[in-house]
Amino acid sequence: MTDLAGRTVEVEPNPSRVVLGEGRMLYSIAPLDRENPFQRVVGWKDDLINYDPDAWRKYEERFPQARDIANLGNPYDAEYSLEKLIALDAELVVMNLGDLLKTQESGILEKLEKAGISAIFIDFRQNPTENTIPSLLLLGKVLDRRKEAAEFIDFYNEQMSIVTGRLAGVSDDDKPLVFIETAAGYDPGECCRTFGSANLGRLVDLAGGINWGTRKFPGYGGMVNLEAIFTDDPDIIIGTGANWSEARPSTEAVLFGYEADDADIQKRLAALAGRKGWPELSAVKNKRFYSVYHQFYNSPYHFVAMQAFAKWFHPDLFADVDPEANFRAVHDRFLPIDYSGRFWAALQ
Repeated sequence: MTDLAGRTVEVEPNPSRVVLGEGRMLYSIAPLDRENPFQRVVGWKDDLINYDPDAWRKYEERFPQARDIANLGNPYDAEYSLEKLIALDAELVVMNLGDLLKTQESGILEKLEKAGISAIFIDFRQNPTENTIPSLLLLGKVLDRRKEAAEFIDFYNEQMSIVTGRLAGVSDDDKPLVFIETAAGYDPGECCRTFGSANLGRLVDLAGGINWGTRKFPGYGGMVNLEAIFTDDPDIIIGTGANWSEARPSTEAVLFGYEADDADIQKRLAALAGRKGWPELSAVKNKRFYSVYHQFYNSPYHFVAMQAFAKWFHPDLFADVDPEANFRAVHDRFLPIDYSGRFWAALQ
């Protein structure tokens, strides 16, 4: 079969021993292996445990055997242990398309091939709106979960069209200028990284906004000067946040996730809006200052973020859209864990 990197790959059908290049790939495995997303995972990187501990605890409680999955570290590192993969009797390694160059430079792909271990690339991060469906189709084929993949893809298409189908008559003059601050407050005192025309920046454009970073960067995104933001004074500001408090106790980010607390969210949102110079921005003055769950940026559930964006950008046009109800439906229909917590918020 052909993976998202355009590589022709031979894969044993329905592998029983799979290694995930990143733990957060669980977001895409769970809708397919719904009864037990860990049933074939023998190794992974511990990023889900460290950077989305709320989700990890949800899954760990439901599937205690997940604690036994081997932490193999970064698969894009030259030090990645082929010996451990062989000892685990791994049949397949799943990797992120955005790290293709790193895998080529480290030589891991050649080593895997020599060891008889297949590798495929999927993508929910570089170009999620283009590559989510092909990635799910690929996983559905490889894992022999074609029916489950098709069901989720149908739901995904319905959810995306809720937004895109209503914006045909909205002119650019009626679209707000939107700045996304990536991982706002993750490192206290550091600002700002943003998305270009890819990932959440693309979702801003699809949701009826004009992404500030799209005008500034030709690619995925990068660091920006705070003065440039103050000069352009965007209509809307959206930060991304997640529960990074365990991996980085000093973080000032909004701790979204399955255990998020409304009072703490507002406290942290107010602190971000209150940074030096920020209270003078129109988005803060007009209470059009928001935050959203960072992990949507690498997940097939990103349509939820797009729906929240659309309601913020065009509240009248999307008054009847309920992103929370639709995210609950994801859990009720496709996931083995229940919905809880908070995943986006507006400054009150």
